Amino acid sequence: MLIARSAALFVVAALFEIGGAWLVWQGIREHRGWAWIGAGVLALGVYGFVATLQPDANFGRILAAYGGVFVAGSLAWGMVADGYRPDRWDVIGALICLAGMAVIMYGPRSR
Repeated sequence: MLIARSAALFVVAALFEIGGAWLVWQGIREHRGWAWIGAGVLALGVYGFVATLQPDANFGRILAAYGGVFVAGSLAWGMVADGYRPDRWDVIGALICLAGMAVIMYGPRSR
């Protein structure tokens, strides 16, 4: 159950971080205005809070592992929000990142 909770927290963190960055992007690059930018900044702040809810107490491990989730989540967000179609190299790279995330986060540890 601990892995399921941790994985769910990674997904929630990704939604806030990627969503926040996307909102800032839309506000600036697509000229949607300050409301979008402000919402993005708030979402990025929530991401920082969600990351602290991980059961592992090691900041470096959490953020390193989250990097794999961020890579895969960014491609998925682009597909849903912007119609982006990843090629096979995008998919292979994302799978490698997720495998690395799993090793970093859930690999057996000696005490």
